[in-house]
Amino acid sequence: MTTWSPVEMARSLGGGLLSFPVTHFDADGAFVEDAYRAHCAWMLEHELTGLFAAGGTGEFFSLTPAEVITVVAAAVAEANGKLPVISGCGYGTAIATEIAQGAEKAGADGLLLLPPYLVGSSQEGLAAHVEKVCRSTGLGVIVYNRDNAVVNDETLARLCERNPNLVGFKDGVGDIELMTRIFARMGDRLTYIGGLPTAETFATPYLTMGVTTYSSAIFNFMPEWALDFYRAVRAGNQAEVMAQLKAFVLPYIALRNRGRGYAVSIVKAGMRVVGRDAGPVRTPLTDLTAAEHDELRALVEGVSAKSVAHAA
Repeated sequence: MTTWSPVEMARSLGGGLLSFPVTHFDADGAFVEDAYRAHCAWMLEHELTGLFAAGGTGEFFSLTPAEVITVVAAAVAEANGKLPVISGCGYGTAIATEIAQGAEKAGADGLLLLPPYLVGSSQEGLAAHVEKVCRSTGLGVIVYNRDNAVVNDETLARLCERNPNLVGFKDGVGDIELMTRIFARMGDRLTYIGGLPTAETFATPYLTMGVTTYSSAIFNFMPEWALDFYRAVRAGNQAEVMAQLKAFVLPYIALRNRGRGYAVSIVKAGMRVVGRDAGPVRTPLTDLTAAEHDELRALVEGVSAKSVAHAA
């Protein structure tokens, strides 16, 4: 059973940094639950306000609906009510509602509704999709605006009027005008989450628009760094934010952009760099090359060395 109401869940998420754990696979691509649970437990040793299981970084798109529920149940067991667990949810409406109901039974506290598979749609079609998912469950729902599923401010307002459990909005588009219109119209009716990859790059400008939190994939392998960066953003420490963007984030993005699908692959590479191997990505994604892996190691070690020197 969920331990957080939709409103409580949304408020919790808006108060700090969010974690999107990778999903652990063995060499044959099978889910490794013990390793995944150990990783969630390690992440939960740090200051977080939400755990997003089987999200984009968790390779939701490569999991079967049954696997999504298995992964979510494992995260719920580790969280043990200490913070909300949000399940990835998506594909077509029938599959999305099935996942929503399964996640609720598994003890999730909310849903991150990712874009439907492949197809484009009208605002009316997107609204019907979102509403059917909302009405299939008592969980709080966060709509993820991205790619082929971009609801506008008018559509979102109508959905919020009709569905009280629609409590969050995650932006993966980067349309500043649209984001401004949404915030101006909805205000504190929603919790707003930054969802552009890599989210740290956009954290400061988004904060000025009321987006108080974001999904940090980097947290998977550099949690202390991720939290320090988040605190600098919230404190308005622009000098520190820019220093860390130059030292790590921008070189990291340049490496990520070397290959298609590397937004997930580079996170699993980071896990290997810090000695917490989560296994390979599932196809059709591919892992970083050995040379790229070495470049990432140098980046991570460089930031770690500077952090130690600064602490001393």
